[in-house]
Amino acid sequence: MTSFVINDVRIFTGEEVLESGSVLVEDGIIRYVGRETPSVDLPIITASNSTLMPGLIDAHIHADKGQVLAIEQSLRFGVTTVLDMHNESWNVTKLKKIAAQRKDVADFKSACFGATVDQGWPEAIVKIHDHSEETSKEIDKWPKLKNPEDAEPFVLENIKNGCDFIKLMHESGSVMGQSFNLPSLSLQSAVVKAAHAHNLLAVAHSICLEDTLAILKAGVDGMMHTFADKPPTEELLEAYKKNGAFCVPTLGVLASATGEGKTIQQSFADDPRVADLIEETSRENLCRCMEFAAKTSKMENAYENVRQLRAAGIDILCGSDAASPAHGTAWGLSMHLELHYLVKHCDITPEEALRAATSINARRFRLEDRGVIAVGRKADLILIEGNPLEDIGNTLNLKGVWRDGHRL
Repeated sequence: MTSFVINDVRIFTGEEVLESGSVLVEDGIIRYVGRETPSVDLPIITASNSTLMPGLIDAHIHADKGQVLAIEQSLRFGVTTVLDMHNESWNVTKLKKIAAQRKDVADFKSACFGATVDQGWPEAIVKIHDHSEETSKEIDKWPKLKNPEDAEPFVLENIKNGCDFIKLMHESGSVMGQSFNLPSLSLQSAVVKAAHAHNLLAVAHSICLEDTLAILKAGVDGMMHTFADKPPTEELLEAYKKNGAFCVPTLGVLASATGEGKTIQQSFADDPRVADLIEETSRENLCRCMEFAAKTSKMENAYENVRQLRAAGIDILCGSDAASPAHGTAWGLSMHLELHYLVKHCDITPEEALRAATSINARRFRLEDRGVIAVGRKADLILIEGNPLEDIGNTLNLKGVWRDGHRL
């Protein structure tokens, strides 16, 4: 059933709130949003005391090793679209095909290969933690950029492999007490220029202040983490403003990196609303902490970064960095954890946080067919018992999840 009416429901469109109204979906597309009940011969879902909102968009995951669980479990938790921020081309091809054929999984967008250098991020850290021959062979197939002349061929090859945006890596390893090869700024600038020449966004990884300032100077459109090693500076705020860049803080993974997230991670893992939605291996992963930055970073720095970026008018987007090697994360559920951190620690209202997980993600990543409940958009929807605009914890009260009008 991809045609129906949801009636007598609070509607958060992704941009504004309608306290009571109806949404008409025909053939998986939203055809009406308003206060009246459409006069159509279609099934009617009455949803009083509930909130209808756009499906969540996770702006940062890794479906490592092409795991289909990443997109299956994401959808169970109301995440209707995931943005994969570094993956092998063969995994991207596989997961895009599955997402196109099945409506019981989240839609899948990807950066494909990140712009990596030999013995840089994430090659070095993966090899430290995974000594398998299979992983080593996969890493050997990653493109390794050496100089600015490599940027255009790299971007073209990613386009050929179906990328939706370009991801840069700029990680010195300082917060881990290690040293990784760092791409030159001339190389990074060339990658950004090549991405923009082909109308692709260029986003970047870094998790310390120094690296973030450097890669922002290369002209990236967004940062896929904030950092926790130091408080924000005026130079940082000006660099974001100059680029018009956005920030996906990934507070949950930083809390795992500092070791400060253990209690709340366990709380989410033990929540009875989660039990039937999460795979046990994923739950176990959520209950661990990475702690690689426990000696160098504090979460209050990360929270203050988000507060000051928001106050400066920088767009804050919601993304989890969920991946099976990333202890402290779980596909799908980590988005709800991220919303918790934004509201409970960063002085962001529930409505602002929900925008960060829906309409702002869609706008900044140019996903013009989703992210809001509006006429002509995809019927990617979630129905929540209660009001998450008053209590962000209600987002786990999932009563219904639809992707393209197909109910999970």
